[in-house]
Amino acid sequence: MTRVSELMSSPVVSCAAGTTLGELATLLAERRIHGVVVLDEDGAAAGVVSDTDVLAGEWLATDAESLAAMRSITAGELMTSPPVTIDADAPLGDAAARLHAARLARLVVLRDGRPVGVLATSDLVRRLGRGSVDRDTVADVMSHGLVSCRESTTVGQAARVMTERQVRALVVVRADGRPLGVVTGTDLLPLVGTDGRDLAVAGLMHAPITIGPAASLREAADLMLEHEIHRLIVVDPVDPDAVPLGVVATTDIVAEMAEPGSVWR
Repeated sequence: MTRVSELMSSPVVSCAAGTTLGELATLLAERRIHGVVVLDEDGAAAGVVSDTDVLAGEWLATDAESLAAMRSITAGELMTSPPVTIDADAPLGDAAARLHAARLARLVVLRDGRPVGVLATSDLVRRLGRGSVDRDTVADVMSHGLVSCRESTTVGQAARVMTERQVRALVVVRADGRPLGVVTGTDLLPLVGTDGRDLAVAGLMHAPITIGPAASLREAADLMLEHEIHRLIVVDPVDPDAVPLGVVATTDIVAEMAEPGSVWR
C-alpha cells in the first residue's frame, strides 16, 4: 500500500505569518508552487496561503490607496487556518478522498504533529502517470465547460475572475470562442502589486495543450507531467480548432481516484 510519505513534497516550503503579499507572490513564482505553509513561532503549521489567496488581494487594489493597503497584507491575514492535514503514514487513497471531499489542492503532511511535507493533487497525478491504469477516459471525468476571457482582458480583471470563479486558469478565446491560449495564476503572480496589473493577458498566455475525450486518464496525466501543467483543454479530434468541449484538470483525476470503487482505494 502506497503511503502519503512516498509521494509528498519535502521539505515544506514555508513562511512566517508576517510575510507580505509581494513576498508571497515572489516565493510562489520562484518555487513554481501553488501554496505555502505558514508556520507559527513554534514551527507548527498555522495555516496555508495559496496563489488564489494572493490573486484575491491583487484584484482588490483599484487605486493608489488600496494598492498601498494591499502591499501591507500579510500571510497571517490571508491564510486558511487551521490547515487541512494528513499523517505521513496514511494510505494514498485516504489522501485522495480528503482532497476531493474538502475541494482542496493540497494537504499539509504531519509526522508526530509537525509539518514534514505537502501532498498536492499534482503529486497524485504523477503517481497515476507512472502507473498502468487505463480504465477511465477523459470524457468520464472532464468538466463540460470552461472559464474564458478575451485577449484584451487585463491582469487585474483576470485575477478577479479567477478569484470569483475559484479557478487557477482562464482559456483565452477569440470572438468566435476558439482558443488562443491559456493564462494561469502562476503567470500573473510576478505582476502582483506592480503597475503591470493593467497589462493584457495576451502578453502572458501560453499555447493551450489539448487532448481528446477518448484519451485515457493515464495519457492525460502523462501530458500534464510532460508540460508541467494542471489542466488540459479537451477538443473534438475531428475539428480541434473548434470551440473546446471542456477542460480536464488534476482535480478531476483526483476525484476519480477518490471514488470508493477506485483501484486507489
